Amino acid sequence: MPFEIEAVEQDIGCIQDGPLHIEVEKTWQAYRDFHRHWDQRLADETKAIRRRAPCFVLSDISYLAIEAGAAAGIPTVALSSLSWDIVLEGLRESQEADPALIRRIAAAYGKAGLMVRLAPGLRMPAFQRVIDVGPIVEEVTSNRQAIREITGIRDHERLVVIGFGGIPLTSLPWHHVDGLEGYRFVIPGPVPPGTRRMVSADALPVSSRAIMAAADILVTKPGYASIVEAVARGTPVVYVRRYNFADEGTLVEYVQRFGRGVELSFADFSQGRWRDALVRSIMLSPPPEWPPPPAGQSAAARLLVEYLERRG
Repeated sequence: MPFEIEAVEQDIGCIQDGPLHIEVEKTWQAYRDFHRHWDQRLADETKAIRRRAPCFVLSDISYLAIEAGAAAGIPTVALSSLSWDIVLEGLRESQEADPALIRRIAAAYGKAGLMVRLAPGLRMPAFQRVIDVGPIVEEVTSNRQAIREITGIRDHERLVVIGFGGIPLTSLPWHHVDGLEGYRFVIPGPVPPGTRRMVSADALPVSSRAIMAAADILVTKPGYASIVEAVARGTPVVYVRRYNFADEGTLVEYVQRFGRGVELSFADFSQGRWRDALVRSIMLSPPPEWPPPPAGQSAAARLLVEYLERRG
């Protein structure tokens, strides 16, 4: 399908120092800077939408796009498992917090004609109409044996994939991890020279999704794609929590209910005390409940078609 991309800042997300630490004060400052010229941003985005005259605007999960789409008179739909007003609610204890800004973001979300909420999703009261669909899981065909061969893993070793989303790790306890016998680790980014049990994912001729699909154990933070895909594949998860990101509790509950998950404290993670969590993740019994079928893609597509047909 032909497409065009125009690089325009749509939202802030969170300012982070690596994948496990949210810079709360810097995040609030970034939001204040973003909103300092809100009226101009909104006018520019509204003009851009009108110029292209789309059938509808689909947002994941830019509130600027939603308010601009509504201002342009275009059907506007949100699709996500969370929203930024709820994320910021979880950061309100900061002295830099701005409740009025949260209300402004919620008001923008309220202009969406529909929120298609992916499971497991947060409660998002800002949206006037919410319809739930199942999880969205990217289907990946992974040649597990080929990936084990290119990583140099031995028959008795477990393949552990370390993946913390799109934000790279700034450091790892390299010496401690490299000393964990019985495991081979695939890590994003460069690894120190001379390591015996660590392989850089960047050096492998396969996608990161294919590598994760071949994992015996996934070490990650509770993020949407990592958790729902690991649960769908039955991959044990060792997770490191941040404790101040909105959907973390929901995702932990999901993996504990439908998958196999073991928490590794940040202190144990940063100091290389991984062995106990790795062993326990493998020893966990299968979950008593089957996870919801990963049918979110097709269900969301049907909802969008129906929404557009009703709009004429």
